[in-house]
Amino acid sequence: MRYFSDKLHVMYTFNTSQSIVEEPAAMLSLSRSGVKFDVFQAFADKLSYTIKQWSKYLHITERTIQRYKKENKSFEPMQSERIIEIMRLHAHGEEVFGSADTFNTWMQSTSIALGGIKPIDLLDSGFGIDMLLDELGKIEHGILA
Repeated sequence: MRYFSDKLHVMYTFNTSQSIVEEPAAMLSLSRSGVKFDVFQAFADKLSYTIKQWSKYLHITERTIQRYKKENKSFEPMQSERIIEIMRLHAHGEEVFGSADTFNTWMQSTSIALGGIKPIDLLDSGFGIDMLLDELGKIEHGILA
């Protein structure tokens, strides 16, 4: 299990391309064993989301996130799965847009294709993340709304 956690950490620390976000068995294993806080932190540090936003996306309180940090605790499977989904989304988004900055700009922009909402507002739901992955697929293939 540590191998998957280390591999995920390496991916977001050193920005390597092929990793756990493309291996369903690895994602399943990591979500079940729990994403360690330091791995989450390494990923979260690359993004501009606040602790309040993470609290909303993970459906836990800010205080719980702070406690996980203090104890360097692993997230529960449900939260781990959401973290991995968001990591997967960001990896694909950065690939489609060519840079993290461009992808983050898209995430913050109102999207007509998504019904006039910002993509970032969909991160609190697996269905929302699936919608974003679908939209990235369309953009990747030149199908724009």
